[in-house]
Amino acid sequence: MTTPTDDELAETILRLTTERSDRTTSPMDIARTLGGDHPDGWGPLMQPIRRVAVQLMKDGRLVITRKGRPVDPDDFRGVYRLRLPGHDEASQD
Repeated sequence: MTTPTDDELAETILRLTTERSDRTTSPMDIARTLGGDHPDGWGPLMQPIRRVAVQLMKDGRLVITRKGRPVDPDDFRGVYRLRLPGHDEASQD
């Protein structure tokens, strides 16, 4: 498997969050879409997906949430989810 470029990662992140516009999307779902179901395929994609998601949030194209609330893209830890901007906070997760 070749590692996807940042543009390919961004396209997949935005496509999957658009398809699930009424819910948040797990970064693991994005990684599995690109790398398959085996951890050796999707595991190495988790950090690049996080990096690209942070840039998309800074660009205003994505929101990273933790426990249903937007995070500071420069300072968050733990489990997070992704959604498109402009959706009602209460309807997430």
